[in-house]
Amino acid sequence: MQHRVAAIGGDGIGPEIVAAGREVLDAAGERYGFDIAWTEFDIGAERYLKTGELLTEEDIRELSKFSAIYFGAIGDDRVKPGILEKGILLAIRFHFDQFINLRPIKLLDGVATPLANKGPEDIDFVVVRENTEDFYVGIGSRLTGKREKKTLEVVRDIYNVRFGLDVETDAEELAYQIGVVTRAGAERAIRYAFDLAAAREKKVTSVDKANVLSDVYGLWRDVFTDVAAGYPDVKTEFNFVDAVTMWFVKNPEWFDVVVTPNMFGDIITDLGAMIQGGLGLAPGGNINPSGTSMFEPIHGSAPKYRGQDVANPLATVWAGSMLLDHLGEHEAAAAVLRAIERSILDGYVPRDMGGAKKTSEVGRYLAGLVKTV
Repeated sequence: MQHRVAAIGGDGIGPEIVAAGREVLDAAGERYGFDIAWTEFDIGAERYLKTGELLTEEDIRELSKFSAIYFGAIGDDRVKPGILEKGILLAIRFHFDQFINLRPIKLLDGVATPLANKGPEDIDFVVVRENTEDFYVGIGSRLTGKREKKTLEVVRDIYNVRFGLDVETDAEELAYQIGVVTRAGAERAIRYAFDLAAAREKKVTSVDKANVLSDVYGLWRDVFTDVAAGYPDVKTEFNFVDAVTMWFVKNPEWFDVVVTPNMFGDIITDLGAMIQGGLGLAPGGNINPSGTSMFEPIHGSAPKYRGQDVANPLATVWAGSMLLDHLGEHEAAAAVLRAIERSILDGYVPRDMGGAKKTSEVGRYLAGLVKTV
C-alpha cells in the first residue's frame, strides 16, 4: 500500500526534524508493508522574503490532494511575529477545517517529570482542543479616541448599562476581542472526545470558564451535557480552567480525555507538555477526520539552531506516529512510539535531554529500532 503525504519543513530547525521523522516513518513502512510517497512543499519564511507569498491558492489546491501533512516549524527572526504563523500555519488549519487539535500527554519510560512521585502510570491522557472557534476567529479591533470617538462612547454606554454605572471616560484607546462558540462547532469537537474516550478509559473532562464567561462557555456546557447523554457508559466531569491547571500538576492520573475550547486548550496543553517531559517531547495533530489533517511538533522553529543538527527530533517523530495512526497504520504507529521510548532508555538522545547525539543521528537510530521493537 502506498500513502501520499505532503511534507512542509518550514523554518529554522523545521527541515532537519522533518527529515529525521521521514527516515523513521519510511523504516516503519518497510517493516509493516507500506510505502510513503512524499511530496515536499516550499512554504515558509525564505519564500515569503523572496516573493511575498505566504500560502497561495496553488499551495491549497495541491495540499488538498493529500490526506496528511507532515509539518516542521514556522517562524523567523527576519519576519514580524504573527505574519508567518497566521498566514501559513493558521491558514492551513482554518482552510482545511482541522477542527480538532489532538495532544497526547503521556510520560514515557526513562523521561523525568517535574512532578514529585509521579511516573508513566500517572501521566497518560489526551487533550482534545476545539481548533477553529473561540477567540481565534479573528473578530476584534483597537479603537483610538481621536479617530473613533463615537464608537468609544457607544462602548462606554453599553458598559455603564451592563453594570449600572455612570462612568465618564476620555479613554484614548480601547481594544476588544470576541470569542465565538457555535453549537455545531462545539458538538463535533465534544463528540470526537467522547468517541475517543469510548476506546480508552471511558472518562471525559470538560474544561471551561462558565462561571464568569457564562454566555459563550454556558453554550459549551449545554452542548457537552447533550452529547454526554448519548454515551451512558462514559463518565463525565466539569472543570474550570484555573482548577484544571492545578489538578494537572497535583493529580494527572485523574484524567483520560480532556475536551476544551480553543483558548483554554492552547494554554493547558503547554502545561501538559511540561509534565510529560518538555516541549521536545510534545507532538500535536490538527485533525479533520474526513479531510486533510496536519501533524507537527508543538515547539517553535528555534532559528538560532538552524543548520546545526542539534535540535531534538523526538516530538516530530512522535507526531509522525500520530500521522501513521491517522492513516490506519496502527501497528507501525505503535512501533514508532516504542522506538522513541527505547532510544530514551538507551540514552541515545540529543543534548536538550542530557545526551550528545545529533538530530540526524537520533533519526537514524530510531529508524533502526523501529524495525525491531
